[in-house]
Amino acid sequence: MVPLSIAVIPWGLLAGSFAIDAGLNPLESQAMSAILFAGSAQLVATGMFKTGAGLFSMMLATFFITSRHLLYSVSMREKISPLPLKWRLGLGFLLTDELFAICGQQSIKQFNRWYALGAGLSFYLAWNAATLVGIVAGSYIPTLNELGLEFAVAATFIALVIPHVINLPVVFAVLSALGLSITLNYFDIGGALMIASLGGMLAGYFAEKWRGEQG
Repeated sequence: MVPLSIAVIPWGLLAGSFAIDAGLNPLESQAMSAILFAGSAQLVATGMFKTGAGLFSMMLATFFITSRHLLYSVSMREKISPLPLKWRLGLGFLLTDELFAICGQQSIKQFNRWYALGAGLSFYLAWNAATLVGIVAGSYIPTLNELGLEFAVAATFIALVIPHVINLPVVFAVLSALGLSITLNYFDIGGALMIASLGGMLAGYFAEKWRGEQG
């Protein structure tokens, strides 16, 4: 988890400084990372807050952006469901893209609740520490959010996705999502991220189905 925690530092700096720039006080800015704990959703919600969007709109946007976690939880249900409620709630809160990349592919025999807790909690602490540094720096360096730190978002997801591109259906899913995302954003179509995600999943599903029929 350490390489992923290091990679997310610029992202946390951006989240903290952006929250200060949007008009939140330091306590509110830190609370977003402590309670919401979702990098991309935090950045979007903070941007919406800065433009005066309503609470319902921010909650709806956060729900759709983090809806992939529903897929993560379904994928890990067989490993998590036998655990006591306090473990399910704790690991559910700590479940991120990074934790799923580490533990999502483990078999039931390989999965260890303490390992998952340690990995998820260490990433949670790293994220909040980076946010705190961003809050402090943002108070003294107003232009911190203009230094291109948002590339850390793309870099982190690239690092998470590439190791799993190991078969034809996944290649189809990745290329389809990439093509749709670029095309839809070029034409400034709303909901491009969600449409590209759904398109990628459908492409991967049909590629897997076609491969099964050929086999």
